[in-house]
Order: sequence, then structure tokens, then C-alpha cells
Amino acid sequence: MKQFKKIFQAVKVPLLAILCSLIVGGIIIAITGSNPFRAYYALLQGSGLAPKGSYAGHKSMLTDFMSYVNYFTPMIFAALAVAVALRAGLFNIGVSGQMLAAGFTASVIVGYSELNAVIAKPLVIVIGIVVGGLAGALIGFLKYKFNINEVVSSIMLNYIFQYVVSFFINTYFVDPVSRQSKEISKASRLTLMDTMVGDLKMDIPLGIILALLTVYLVWFLLEKTKLGYELKAVGFSRSAAKYAGIRVGKSMVLSMTVSGALAGLAGVTYYLGYVGSIQPKVLISTGFDAIAVSLLGNNNPFGIVFSTMLITMIGKGGTYMKSAAGVDAEIASVITGIILLFSACNVYIKWKMEAKKRENTSAKEEK
Repeated sequence: MKQFKKIFQAVKVPLLAILCSLIVGGIIIAITGSNPFRAYYALLQGSGLAPKGSYAGHKSMLTDFMSYVNYFTPMIFAALAVAVALRAGLFNIGVSGQMLAAGFTASVIVGYSELNAVIAKPLVIVIGIVVGGLAGALIGFLKYKFNINEVVSSIMLNYIFQYVVSFFINTYFVDPVSRQSKEISKASRLTLMDTMVGDLKMDIPLGIILALLTVYLVWFLLEKTKLGYELKAVGFSRSAAKYAGIRVGKSMVLSMTVSGALAGLAGVTYYLGYVGSIQPKVLISTGFDAIAVSLLGNNNPFGIVFSTMLITMIGKGGTYMKSAAGVDAEIASVITGIILLFSACNVYIKWKMEAKKRENTSAKEEK
């Protein structure tokens, strides 16, 4: 009973934020002249969470769902990267840049090679962890050694990665037709594209297995290890943590290293999984959206899985919502923005609820 009450206390504020967001979003949809319930159902259909009226050849609700899983897999890693940094009181706003660096490096070393799948796929994952971890460690080191704000250094690294990678793609690896980077080899790709399973042709994201395993490992790291306790202590108060004998500098560097490694995994599952190429001069929004996704999930690894599914469902189903319910796809972005806005108010909502609870307790004691 106590465990259930603890879980309810942790999720009630995010659930309230989501409910309020859906109500406001429904009002906006109704103002545009569309049916909010039909629009929300279309979001579920577009993500493979509800059946459509008809399907094209070799397609079904299952193929739509697998495409949806492929879409949200990188976001799980990205949101975990944000959560680990926030646990130590740091703000990793450079997840998108770290994703790009890891994805490009893995593409060049493995994606354009002739390695077979048995070697290529694990090597892609290792490169993603190493490159992302090095980028994160650099940010943590700059913060520890020179007290350079991690937000500033990570934003600057975003620009550096973006334009350096764009230069090399346009100079050496560009596809003359698509004007993106060349397609990587099938052996190195972390998603099995257009795979026939019975009579269905679907995309099978291998990264989802690693993502769910990583969710548990990150939870175990943060909640059950000495390092997790030290990160939490540093996040609450660096001066108190230092007084308690915790090496604050080491904890900051380690937290950013782990955060960067997770961002690297997000990068390889996106660029060598979901899309298979890199668009020059574009920094994807996944790393920035991951900040709000992590906050909506209360920075809890298990909560992040559900918040990721919600946010990516709206993004994935937005296109189908336009065709099925006549609602502009941009409305999906508006709904996402409202959800993220309410999630950013989580702390305030929690404070108001606790204040109201204290008032009720005081009133009872006076009686």
C-alpha cells in the first residue's frame, strides 16, 4: 500500500499536466471546427496504437506500431542523457550535437565499410558510446576545471559539430541526388528495414532492446549505487556534498560522460537506425525535445519511457491526423508544446499541491 502511494505521489503531477494539456488541445481543435475525439483517435491510429479503416499491401496495425517504436527509440536514450545530467545539477543542452557527432563518426568508420553485420552493428554501438561519452566528458571537464557554464559550452559544441560535420559531408560523403550523406550499409544499420515477416513488410528496430535494458541500468545506477547517491548529493548542494567528502569535480565529469554516452546511443539509433543518413547543416530537435520529455517523466528512467511514448505518438500520428480528421499537422506540434509547457510547471504545481495539503492539515489540527 505504501509503495502504491509512493508511486501515485510521483506520477500524479505529470498525469495532471498531461490531462490539462489534452483538454486545452481539445479546445483548440474544436475552435478550428474539428472533432477533438476524432483527432486524438487519429493520433493513436497513426502510431499503430489503434486500427485504421484500411491498409496498403503488406501493411497492418503491427507495421505501423513497429515504425512508431523505431521513431521513439532514439528519444529514450536522449531523455535518459538529460536525466543523468540533471541528477548532478547539470543541464546538458548539447544532446543533439553529441548525437550528430556520434552518428557521423559511426557512419564514416562503420557505415561506409564492408564489415559484416555481426561485427558492424556492435561496433556502431561502441562508437556511439565512446564518441558521445568523450563529448560529454569535455563539457564536464570544462565545467570542473574552468567553471565554464555547461549550457554555454554544450551550445557552442552543438554549432561546432553541426558545421564541421556538414563540411565533411558536403566535401566527401554527399549523395548528389538527395544532397544528404550517402546511405550507410545494411549491415551497419540498427534497424532492419522493410523486413518480410509472414505477409507483412515492417521496420524492426534492434535498438529498442538496448534502450529498455539501458532504462533499467540507468535506474539501477542512479538509485542503487554509490555513484548515483553522489550525483544526487552534488545535484542538491555542491557545497554540502564537498563537505561530506564527495569529489564534486569527479562527479560532474562522470555525470556528463554518462550523459554524453547516452546521447551517443541516441545518435547511432537515429542516424544509423531510423533514418540511415545525415542532412547537412541540420541539428535535429530530438536532443532539445528530450529535455521536456525528461521533465515530464520526472527525470525517472521508467517515467521517461512513458513520456517518450506520449510525445512521439503525437509527433508520429500528426500526419495521419491531418488526412483522417482534417486537422492540420501543425496542431500536433501545438499540443506537444502545451504538454511541455505544463510539464515545465511541474515544480510549481507540486508546490501548490503541497501548500494546500499543509493548509488542510493545519486547519484540522486547529479544530
